Amino acid sequence: MEKIIRNDNTATHAQPISRNKLLGVAGVGWMFDAMDVGILSFVIAALTVDWGLTPVEKGWIGSVNSIGMAVGALLFGVLADKVGRKQIFMWTLVLFSVASGLSAFATTLTVFLLLRFLIGMGLGGELPVASTLVSESVKAEERGRVVVLLESFWAAGWLIAAIISYFVIPADFWPIEGWRVALLITAIPAFYAIYIRMKLPDSPQFTVSAEAKKRSVFQNIRDVWAKEYAKSTFMMWVLWFAVVFSYYGMFLWLPTVMVDKGFDLISSFKYVLIMTLAQLPGYFTAAWFIEKFGRKFVLVTYLIGTAASAFVFGNAETVGVLLASGMLLSFFNLGAWGALYAYTPEQYPAIIRGTGAGMAASVGRIGGIFGPSLVGVMLARGYDYGVIFAVFCVAILIGVAAVILLGKETKQTELR
Repeated sequence: MEKIIRNDNTATHAQPISRNKLLGVAGVGWMFDAMDVGILSFVIAALTVDWGLTPVEKGWIGSVNSIGMAVGALLFGVLADKVGRKQIFMWTLVLFSVASGLSAFATTLTVFLLLRFLIGMGLGGELPVASTLVSESVKAEERGRVVVLLESFWAAGWLIAAIISYFVIPADFWPIEGWRVALLITAIPAFYAIYIRMKLPDSPQFTVSAEAKKRSVFQNIRDVWAKEYAKSTFMMWVLWFAVVFSYYGMFLWLPTVMVDKGFDLISSFKYVLIMTLAQLPGYFTAAWFIEKFGRKFVLVTYLIGTAASAFVFGNAETVGVLLASGMLLSFFNLGAWGALYAYTPEQYPAIIRGTGAGMAASVGRIGGIFGPSLVGVMLARGYDYGVIFAVFCVAILIGVAAVILLGKETKQTELR
């Protein structure tokens, strides 16, 4: 393997930006991503009524979105090491925004699935690239906290999605269905990309150096599995697969689960909105603990909390238990997501960081392909939600074992 080195002159090529400004600019883009994914979970419930979707068809909507995310994470993660973090951040925002707006005009499931694939590519590429950009732009002693706070914008996006879905999707905009209006709203981020182009500098650790130019994409991919990084790569792939498989399997189905448990569509949206509020304290506590106790502590603790909450939620029959376990599920799962995005870029040096983070996210998105479709298949075969959520519990615990056995603590370490 060709030795991987960092060009120490890279910092001189980027304009300085304050931590808070960077967090705000990247965070708003992250929020728009969450808004799109969040609205999708509510749109699936509405399409079930309007288009008469079967459980398998509903599962495929979420799965096709994840197929696109897997492709996008790999493609754009690799490109981030060739053309820069900022450029890819902008491209991915435009891609998912435009495709999301166009999906409002879909009249068949096939067209809707094709556009969801393109939306997924944009989403899948943006998330690991944005976290890499932020990780490389802040001090080591606050890097974990800032990346978790970046991830907290996901909760804000979900809250906006839940509010839009609660008021817009059930409303009568004849002759336009409410879910189409909600999807049109998600096209707004395309305009934000213009702002990013003007205001956001690239990572101070990124430069198109002589070494970066002569390194091929395939060499970067191969070096992610070099002896020095192989254990970390394997651990990250297992962890990403487990987290994404369970997250998309559970959260894309939340409104539908509520409907299937006997609540009407509007009440289900309201309950999911309440559950979503619990994401914010999940992020904020994780942001505090991640620099105090470390990445591994937060990941293990919050993932175990996720598994326990999911088991209770899947077997709940009363409103009180559903709400309490759903709120805990949101609290722990999204706190774990914040730690995951902080932990991933810290596994690799700058020259292959985008590739390594993108590949891990891409493998995770493969889990996101199977999670939602598995729910649809199991429901069609007569399994109840208690059994289905137990499967996700087991997957999460496998991710926990990978972190405990193979993970290294990276708290406050300097990035290379």
